[in-house]
Amino acid sequence: MTIWLLYNAIMTVADLGAMDVVRRNRKFAHVFLATGGVGMLALVVGLLLGEHMFHTLALFAQGVFIHLPLVLGGSSVLCWRVARRSALAGIVATTCLVAVGVDAFFIEPTWLEVTHVQLTSTKLRAPLRIVVIADLQTDQVGAYERRVLERALAERPDMILLAGDYLQSYDMDQANRLRGELAELLYEVRLSAPLGVYAVSGNVEIPRWQQIFSRVPVTALDQTTSIDLERDDLRITALSLSDSLDTTFTTTPSERFHICVGHSPNYALGNPPADLIIAGHTHGGQVRLPGIGPLITLSRVPRDWAAGLTQMTDGRCLLVSRGIGMERGLAPRLRFMCRPELVVVDVRPAAETK
Repeated sequence: MTIWLLYNAIMTVADLGAMDVVRRNRKFAHVFLATGGVGMLALVVGLLLGEHMFHTLALFAQGVFIHLPLVLGGSSVLCWRVARRSALAGIVATTCLVAVGVDAFFIEPTWLEVTHVQLTSTKLRAPLRIVVIADLQTDQVGAYERRVLERALAERPDMILLAGDYLQSYDMDQANRLRGELAELLYEVRLSAPLGVYAVSGNVEIPRWQQIFSRVPVTALDQTTSIDLERDDLRITALSLSDSLDTTFTTTPSERFHICVGHSPNYALGNPPADLIIAGHTHGGQVRLPGIGPLITLSRVPRDWAAGLTQMTDGRCLLVSRGIGMERGLAPRLRFMCRPELVVVDVRPAAETK
């Protein structure tokens, strides 16, 4: 809290100083100089005060979405009489910046998208519907998480795959409370599926994360495990966190339709012999820009693999979910052009499509 106050105190002084320069000169060129100077200062102070990368980004986000609009909008108003058209452009730019901030912090984080993916396989004898839930990653179990789970069940999946990162908390008392709250929610919505629900470990799990699923029929696996289902055309391999991060990972081939699920998509670089490779972890970048894509993926896979379906060699497919939640702790809690995602995968026997 002290760092947040210090950061905003420094930036507020800079805001007032920058607008005073504009007030005394009354030239619109000084608006650009003032805004650019405040933007650079926001980044430099963030780098100096931030405890880690995500904290720096959170501080910088405050500079971009609070202090820049104050300087740009305020300075544009001050120049209204001497440069009306330019001032109007500055006010429009300020409005757009504020709109982006509102979308990123208040709209997109809970604006759930249900993505449908359709595949075919010669290995299947009957259709298969899979729902993928990745990165619930919350520190406050509430209505949004309930809505996500209820929507997942409303898709009537044959199987549900949970790709890790369920809760994020660095306080033990809070972690214990959240574990109980999420366990209760899963019980209330009756989380289950005919062919099973399978959960793997993520990289921000709280201690004893598997107890989250103690009241529902979920197979929660901490170590890499392959399971041949009673339906004899299906195999699942659930990966440990370390194996999902391993770019050389491989597994035993199978004549069944083989699904690998791990938290990180890194393991896809090892070309494991599976028909469908599933992961989360990247959050789709959380922030995506047109023509650029995700700014950060925290993964070793190519950037265009960090979200969505990627066709790989030998008919294999990689599916990376953008996830449900966001990075918590000191990180900026925003999504931009990267809505949270529930993925529904329909795999049909190749014979049905002929």
